[in-house]
Amino acid sequence: MRLLLQRVSRASVTVDGVVTGSIGPGLAILVGIGAADTQAQVDRLADKVANLRIFNDDEGKFNRSLLDVAGGALVVSQFTLYADARKGRRPSFTDAARPEVASPLVDAFAAKLAALGVAPVGRGVFGAHMQVEIHNDGPVTIWLDSAEMPG
Repeated sequence: MRLLLQRVSRASVTVDGVVTGSIGPGLAILVGIGAADTQAQVDRLADKVANLRIFNDDEGKFNRSLLDVAGGALVVSQFTLYADARKGRRPSFTDAARPEVASPLVDAFAAKLAALGVAPVGRGVFGAHMQVEIHNDGPVTIWLDSAEMPG
């Protein structure tokens, strides 16, 4: 499972001219599900995201988590996080999960964030062509890959 976190002052996603999810301050989270991912990766990374200290304290240091600042999360599925562009000119996506596997795991990730106390949790629409508006705050952008994280 791969996540691209962007700390935002606000973010939204629009599908066919309709806003399907929006948040104020918090995290825009682009979510890629790998072919071998399971609920275990979802649970581990949701906990990591909710508690990762990437928000400033009163001294400007990264000492506060998404939960500490009562921030929202905008969850947007993005299989292209599994692009392999090492060879040729067209990326391969063979390491990305099939939609029937990925869609429920993206839903589970959003639900787990909410269960941990993150609110609001906005959503994109799986498989849709989306317009994502992100107002990166800082900017702060963090990459998480479950394959690179210990146990």
